Amino acid sequence: MWKIGNLEIDGKVVLAPMAGITSVGYRNFMIPFGVSLSVTEMVSDMGLIYGNDETKEYLDFQKSNVPTGVQLFGYDPLNLAKSAQIAQKMNDNIDFFDINMGCPVPKVTKTGAGSSLMKNPILCGDIIREIKKVTNIPITAKIRLGWDDKSVNFLEVIKELEKAGVDAVSIHARTRSELYSGLPHYDLLKDLRKQMHVPLIISGNIFSLDDAIDALESTGAEAVMVARGGMGNPFLIKQIDHYYRTGEKLPSPTLEQQKQWCLELGQILTKTMGELRAMKIYRGIAPKFFNGFPGAKAIKVRLATELTDQDSLKMILNSIHF
Repeated sequence: MWKIGNLEIDGKVVLAPMAGITSVGYRNFMIPFGVSLSVTEMVSDMGLIYGNDETKEYLDFQKSNVPTGVQLFGYDPLNLAKSAQIAQKMNDNIDFFDINMGCPVPKVTKTGAGSSLMKNPILCGDIIREIKKVTNIPITAKIRLGWDDKSVNFLEVIKELEKAGVDAVSIHARTRSELYSGLPHYDLLKDLRKQMHVPLIISGNIFSLDDAIDALESTGAEAVMVARGGMGNPFLIKQIDHYYRTGEKLPSPTLEQQKQWCLELGQILTKTMGELRAMKIYRGIAPKFFNGFPGAKAIKVRLATELTDQDSLKMILNSIHF
């Protein structure tokens, strides 16, 4: 058990915010596997200020049995503070705010948001400070190592965030210029938690239980953040959670288990966002359930091209036999 502000967190796995993926349906599906903390997709500060309907949709969720945070992105401290106030008025089920200071996508960084904020540690602190003035819930920040390999300044940024009163920090072990390619630099984060005064959440290439164990042991972090590694492999969360509760390493799931979970997630997404929209998104997720199985390539092609509704999903899944 550990804390983010006054929130008690029971577990080692945080479900990462992923644009276009971590909808309320996806989060609700993943939580029973052992998620201890979850975060919404990125929410634009200006989208909230201007009342954008799509932005409002990200805030439409009920109280969960695990804390749920809203991830805000922007670059202006006052606008971010204002958006946090608006969000709380729209949904009092928000348990905390997470401020995106790590997104490497150009359409975000070119506005000065995301990992562009890493260029200005003082500004990072100011953002947390202003939001703290107007909210009464914990504030976390998600950062990277730095902008590029010539400006690895995560320690400076963390120092400013802590001075401003941040309640926890998540760090992705790559620079902005590396995006999601190559190996994460956990060597640079060795024993990082010992240098910090708030909880640490670590992310980057958590695709197996051993990846999680190595990351946690190396950094001393309270938790790992599972992102792409959990897409199509929800049992990874169960493996990590179970290991840290019992010391037991669970075996990989069977094909039949994967088929069942693939069907369940498709049904949940359909229920929460409508069949047409859900299946459009699911064509990019469903194939990942069959990574590593014989004949996976052919299955992936079918799911990516033939998936249009629940009936087609059931038909494809029922035809899979190895």
